[in-house]
Formats: sequence, structure tokens, C-alpha cells
Amino acid sequence: MSKLSQAEIDKIVNARLENPSKFLGINFLNKNQVVIRVFRPDVTNVFIVSDDLKQKIEFNKVTEVGLFEKVIEAEELFDYQLQFETEQGESWLEEDPYSFGPILSQYDLHLFNEGNHYRIYDKMGAKFITHEGCKGVHFSVWAPEAKRVSVIGEFNNWDGRIHQLRLLGESGVWELFIPNLGEKELYRFEILTKAGQRLIKSDPYAVYSELRPANASLTYNLSNKHQWQDNDWMEKREKINWLERPISIYEVNLASWARVPEEDNRFLTYRELADKLVNYVKENNFTHVELMPLGEYPLDESWGYQVIGYFSPTSRFGRPEDLMYLIDQFHQHDIGVILDWVPGHFPKDAHGLGRFDGTALYEHLDPRLGEHKKWGTYVFNYGREEVRNFLISNALYWLDKFHIDGFRVDAVSSMLYLDHKRDEWIPNQYGGRENLEAIDFLQSFNSITHQNYPGILTIAEESTSWSGVTKPTYLGGLGFSMKWNMGWMNDALEYIEVDPFYKKYHHNKLTFPLLYSFNENHILVLSHDEVVHEKSSLIGKMPGDRWQKFANLRLFYAYMFAHPGKKLLFMGGEFGQWNEWSATRSLDWHLLDYQPHQKLLRYVRELNAIYQENNSLWEKDFEQSGFEWIDCHDFEKSIISFIRKGHDPEQRMVCVFNFTPVVRENYRLAVPQVGFYEEILNTNVEIYGGTNLGNSGGVCSEPIAWHGREHSIEITLPPLTGLYFKYKKD
Repeated sequence: MSKLSQAEIDKIVNARLENPSKFLGINFLNKNQVVIRVFRPDVTNVFIVSDDLKQKIEFNKVTEVGLFEKVIEAEELFDYQLQFETEQGESWLEEDPYSFGPILSQYDLHLFNEGNHYRIYDKMGAKFITHEGCKGVHFSVWAPEAKRVSVIGEFNNWDGRIHQLRLLGESGVWELFIPNLGEKELYRFEILTKAGQRLIKSDPYAVYSELRPANASLTYNLSNKHQWQDNDWMEKREKINWLERPISIYEVNLASWARVPEEDNRFLTYRELADKLVNYVKENNFTHVELMPLGEYPLDESWGYQVIGYFSPTSRFGRPEDLMYLIDQFHQHDIGVILDWVPGHFPKDAHGLGRFDGTALYEHLDPRLGEHKKWGTYVFNYGREEVRNFLISNALYWLDKFHIDGFRVDAVSSMLYLDHKRDEWIPNQYGGRENLEAIDFLQSFNSITHQNYPGILTIAEESTSWSGVTKPTYLGGLGFSMKWNMGWMNDALEYIEVDPFYKKYHHNKLTFPLLYSFNENHILVLSHDEVVHEKSSLIGKMPGDRWQKFANLRLFYAYMFAHPGKKLLFMGGEFGQWNEWSATRSLDWHLLDYQPHQKLLRYVRELNAIYQENNSLWEKDFEQSGFEWIDCHDFEKSIISFIRKGHDPEQRMVCVFNFTPVVRENYRLAVPQVGFYEEILNTNVEIYGGTNLGNSGGVCSEPIAWHGREHSIEITLPPLTGLYFKYKKD
């Protein structure tokens, strides 16, 4: 007869245990006896094998299917193995998971519950460890309102009764060590809610996942999978002040930069991209690459912004170590890697974070706080410490394990405002629309990431006039390194799309952004959002005939690279793709068979080089003293001109832009100093697709007062052209 009550037997058989170690495994029955219990419905007989017992002992069956028990005379607990036999005659030995003690310490749990366990990614999920002398996988998951949690997989026939996890006190964390489990084992968590609902969830901390549409997590050991060769870059990065360095970012969607059409239009792998993309970015003189989100996501058409696996690099392109190799190659070629990060919302897919343990665990229960109804997604509960810990440790995980150089944080505006794109919302405690918990979270994220990884960048996609996005947190700001300048983007695109005849009526679109350009540390962006959803490609937005479209685009890029702020260009824009971008197909690389596109790519390559070689174009991007208007009033001719300055008083760049298809000969322009002004960029030269009209390499200043200055130059200003004149004292 079993030592268990019928109620206890029912709990074991029906998988209703909060602490299975109390009933399963080896436990003292009294001071002279121990009892060993096993629940395995997939076997017919179980034996105890132990050196201490000197013999193999058969278990007694407690129930017809699955539950075995044996009482043994012993005053101490001892090591043992289980020998299983099936009806088909199969036999094997296993260690008993319930013979091992807990792994997560009280300190781990305390730090996690208070939101300060910054390396919780080394503890939670499925981790390969050696525990009590045995190698295996430690599973742990946070599900405080669950009635029972099991890990299920091919190793237990997806049966949630076999490997029930133990609840660790009041932490809400469940764990179990499964000995001798190998790599690439599929697994999920089976969660029984207090309402009796059975949920099947992917591991929130999984580091590797099945290729969509499958969604199981995989046991995977990241340790020593890749030997990093980027020490020089990592050491150099710590010392760089990126605010005073050139930054030209190439934004990339790995799923559609290039594909393999002859192989059913498949994706390039991370390693194939390391050969092709790295060289392309380097050849075209970009300083950084920005990768659209790479956390595992179920739907290709979401572009990666509907993240399910925050710690799991998408398996679309290969294994985690393949992504490490790609990033390593970028670094070895002196290219920084910025990752798109999405802490603002997450999808409602049943296997994801939503209602994880049957309750609103990662999100708010009230949809006025916990949902973006127009996006169909949940919103993180930034006031819950374990949720903050999940997100901040996720950022640190990418910095630690993948050597990422920074984050572009998606949809920051949606985090800052409680009423962002919501018809119904709840004011904060002071009656305002600011999300105080999200503000505090963003400040913590920025402080912690910069403290732990000096030299990284955090970049906000923030589309409102929120003050202090890039101000340090100790001064009350959010603490981002930089912010996307959405105002410049909207105004500049609206202006460039206007027919030249009407541009004079929109001249303020060029001048207005300079009123706020130095309020934040801005990045000028021409991003993926501007070339989708029937907005047309960049070349398609340009007015005029085909020649004018290319001329306008060259002019637009010259204006962008001279304007204060760092730079970002989305893939395809560098060679003038006509089609809108689609995440389901490759860029139109065949266009590079044609001269106009070849010349545009050469132009962008050389524009990047000119930009990086001239300190005046980036050294004082975020200081008013780095910019000075020459003439912002020539709206009748749709011409603007200004000076960019570096720290050295001799570093001066005179920039002038003609936004009409009209030649302006004998155009007089004030200059700041006496000397020679070398024409280092003329967007109208023939090698870029222009007519070669220009200024023969440069002009000397004349003592003719103009625009309130004592000296000026007289130039020929070609149609739809940008000119850079670099000051030479001699």
C-alpha cells in the first residue's frame, strides 16, 4: 500500500503539483527509511540501480499507469539511477530529475523580483549546467499565478505529467534540472492556470527557436560557439565619443536585402551575409549598419517588429553563432552594428508572452493600459519589476553575447504617452498623459546599458516634441545617445517632392528644422517607413523627368549630409530602387546593370567618404556653433546656403543648394574668411550622372561685401545641384 493519500496520488497523476520534489524523487519517510517515487506513464517497469544498495530493486506500482514507489531501509539519502522498461522490451538508464536539489539561489530570486538581476539571462530559460556532478539542462520560468508548470518536449513525448517544475517559494519562479539532456531538444512550457486552462508557451528566455511557422524552443548552449576576433574594435569603441564622430548608418532588413531566386527565393544565411553584406557596406563607406529586429518573430510581413523570442535570434538566417560571426565580421571591417529593439509592445500569439500564466503577467490587464488596439498588440507593464528586469537584461544580453554596438529603440512615443493612438486611456496619478513607469524604465535602460558598456549608442525613434530625449538622466532626461529627427524627415521629403515651380512657397520646410536641430542629438533618417505602403521609393518621390529625378536625389543626399545631425539611409536608396521596398523579395539589384544607378551608387559611396574626411561636417553636429546660415532667404530662387564648422577655426565648409532645374551663373555667395574655396563636391559632375557644369575645382574669395560679410565668392550654380566648398587658407 502506498504511503501517499488518494488525494496526493491524484495530484501526481493529474499533474497538479506545485512542489513535485516533495512527493517525487528520494525523500525521508522517517529517520530509518527513505521513499523513492517515480511517475512515468510511458513505461511498464522501473528499477532502482545504486552502488550503495549493491543490487537492483524493482519499484512497486501504485497506479495502473505511471506511478511507482519503493520504500528502502536507509538512514541517509543516496545516489541512484532509474532503469526503465517498456512493454516492447526496451530498457535504459536515467538519472532521476527529482533527486537533484534546487539551483536558483535566494539571492538570484531576490534580485529578479526586485528588478535588478541584470544577468538573469544566464539563469532563466534552458541552461546547460553541471549540477551535483551531473551534466544536464536547468529549466526555469517565471509564472507566479500558475497552478502547475511542466516542461514538455520530444524527450518526454510532450507529456506535461512527467517533468513538473517546482515552485521556488514566493518568487513566482518554477525550475527543474533534467540530467543528461542534449542540445537542440525541442521544448515548450505547459502551464496549468488557476482557472484550469492548459497553456502551451514558448520559453521567454529561449536562445534558439524553431523556424517559423513552428514555434518550439530549442535547448542550446551558446558558450564557446563562436571565438570572437573583434578585440580591437571592442577596445576602441569604449574610448570613442560618437557625438563628435561621423556616423553614416545603412539600415538593413536581412530578409530582403538579397535572396537566392534560383533556390525558391530563399533567405541568405547570416554567414552568406557576412561575405556579401559586410563587403558592400564597407565598399560604400558606411560607418554603421542598423539591422531591423532579429528577435524571433512569427510573421515575415511584420518585418521583425512583432517579437516573440526576445533572447532568440531568428532562425530564418541560421544559428545564433552564425549571427555572432556576421557581427564579428562587421567589427573586423570597422563597422558598428546597431540593433532595432522593440520594448514598446509584443504580439498576442498564443505561444508568446501574452497572458503567460493565465493572467496579465507581462502586460496590464486593463486594455486601456495593456493594449495597442490599433496595432493589435499588448503593451509591457513597465511598473512590474520582473518585466523591467526581463527587458533590461534582454538589452544587456545582446550587448554581452552578440557584441551589439547599440540599439535603435522602436516606437518610443508609444511608450511615453498613455494616449498614444488610443481612443480610451487612463491618466497617470497626476492626471497627465505621460506614462511615468515607461519614462522611469527608459531612464533605467539607458543608464544601465551605458554604465555597463561604455561606447555603445542608444537611439530613440521618437516622433513628438518630448523634451530631453537625449539629455542625461541625471539632468532629468531620458538618457538616449541620439534621436531620430522625424521632423526634418517629414519636412525635407515634403519639400523635395514639390514641383520646382512651387518650391518657393514651401521654403520654410528647409529653414524651420534649424530652429530645433540643436535641442536634441539628432540623426537625420530616410528609413524603411518612408518607402512602403504606397509612399513610393525615394527616387520615385523626386519630381521631374528621369534625369531630374536622379539629379534631385543627389541634391537631396548632399543637403542631408551637410545638414547638422548624423545620417541614416535605408537599403535600396543608395542605388535608386524604383519599386517600393517589400520584406518578401530581394532588392532590385539588376538595376545596377544600368549606368544611372551605377553612378548614383558611386555618388553615395563618395559622398560618404567626403563626409567622413571633413570634420566640419560632423564634429559639432549637436552644437549651434557648428552651423551658420549664409542665406536662408532666397526663396524666390529656392536656394539655401550655410557654413558647417569644426573645432579648428580653419575647418569651414560652405554648402549651397539649388533646388530648381535652372542654372544660376554669377551667383554671389558670402564666405567667412579670405582664402581659396575648393569645390570638393559637385552633385552635377558627369561621373555621378550630371553635365559637368561647375566651378573648375574651386574659387578664390573676393573683398566684396555680401550678406553682411566682408568677403564673397562668385560661382556657377548648376541646376538641381548641391555644392560643398572647403576653405583653404592658402
